[in-house]
Amino acid sequence: MNSEGELKVSFGYQCNGHRDGSREVPDGYNIVPGIKIQKTSSFSCLSGAALSANATLANTNICNGLIGAEILPSLDSPNSFRRVPSSPTLSRLDMLSSSLQSSLSNLSCSPSSPSDLPEYDTCVSKLMIAPCRSEGILNGMEVQVAGGAAGEDRVQAVCSEEHGLLFCAIYDGFNGRDAADFLAGTLYESVMFYSNLFEWESKIDATRAPDDSEFGGHLQYIFEDERKDSAANSFANASLHPEREISSSFQHAVLDSLQRALNQAENDFLHMVEQEMEDRPDLVSVGSCVLLVLLHGNDLYTLNLGDSRAVLATYDEVNDLSGHKRLKAIQLTESHTVENEDERTRLLSEHPDDPMPILAGKVKGKLKVTRAFGVGYLKKKNLNDALMGILRVRNLISPPYVSTRPSLNVHRITKSDHFVIVASDGLFDFFTNEETVDLVGCYIVSNPSGDPAKFLLEHLVERAAECAGFSLEELMNVPAGRRRKYHDDVTVIVIILGTNKRASKASTCV
Repeated sequence: MNSEGELKVSFGYQCNGHRDGSREVPDGYNIVPGIKIQKTSSFSCLSGAALSANATLANTNICNGLIGAEILPSLDSPNSFRRVPSSPTLSRLDMLSSSLQSSLSNLSCSPSSPSDLPEYDTCVSKLMIAPCRSEGILNGMEVQVAGGAAGEDRVQAVCSEEHGLLFCAIYDGFNGRDAADFLAGTLYESVMFYSNLFEWESKIDATRAPDDSEFGGHLQYIFEDERKDSAANSFANASLHPEREISSSFQHAVLDSLQRALNQAENDFLHMVEQEMEDRPDLVSVGSCVLLVLLHGNDLYTLNLGDSRAVLATYDEVNDLSGHKRLKAIQLTESHTVENEDERTRLLSEHPDDPMPILAGKVKGKLKVTRAFGVGYLKKKNLNDALMGILRVRNLISPPYVSTRPSLNVHRITKSDHFVIVASDGLFDFFTNEETVDLVGCYIVSNPSGDPAKFLLEHLVERAAECAGFSLEELMNVPAGRRRKYHDDVTVIVIILGTNKRASKASTCV
């Protein structure tokens, strides 16, 4: 593939684990001067790549054009990581709320109904006077950002080695890119806002773990009607004390922050859709799957809505025939589709008065995913009524039919864990979890300085061409839009874990 002509996004980040700086520089990587940092990172490098198949508008006018004109350009960096210093200027959420106050005076504190957000989220009404960026978690630190768009997909990566923090997100949009653009412009900062909202440090009950391997495994987040007061420290405060292991209360607080940030983004987005649907009724059908991966210290947090996946590659205790340790694939996320029996059962049980909540293998005959961001016409009757003719859902008896309740998980990284593949569902249309892990595992061994995300996309295009009966060149000559018949927009991030490879300098791939 011509990476300039076909790969819409291709970036990488390399942690330099050698204090003396003497190391082999990978092809395509530039080692740039960085700051001395505390050794809190638990990954050694990552790469991201995205390939488009859908034809879509370059951007949207949602939020009076502020998302596309002001916010996304400051975040997008599709071909390299770049440094973004902390700034005393207003945060992006403050920019939105200030810019749109005339038409959306309650932005970021205006749920569509009082029950949409839990009672404890009443404090979000303080957002208008909330601490700006200079007073929050980003105070006094630089972050490295990369990301961009490919068709209706959006990808983001934000890294702060000095705080041991890596945030990766894939927003797999559908019926347009408005929802994915909105998420890319607001969700990261919303997560940071909620993580810094409470004074967690005085309430944390941190204990030091004697050995990482004793704390490996998963913690599945369980939603509770009543929240316990024993919250935990914020990311910034916790990262200032790397010698303390994070307690389960802190893990729950992080997951809670992810959930609340997503809830807030959903309510803000649907509120704006209601304001703009008279001019743009198509907005009521726009939505996005959401996959967030947050690596903080040795904890790997995931949040997902829809069918994107995070797959962990870890060494099995059983060796193969040659005596080497085998890699096994562990899916960290759930697939929220009608093909998932648990999701199908949940959907049927939540709509006992509707004889056909699933029609032709789709939710109300419209959508394969059972949980998603946006897609308001399957959640509210007034948004469905904005559509005309065959686009409108008939017999919308008991909305919402698509849930915004995410699956949340935290995995404590151990020395056996090797890498994580984060990808939209387009990758798994052609490869199983095991195949992706085997491909990346073999590639890393033979190409330690290579780009595993781009490698996966190259293999995907080859398989898609084979399935279509085309040569590789013939498939790549099919224009965007028509190519969607043969493969989806595909976004991949590969994070190479390494708890023994601590970073001392920041470096970027260009």
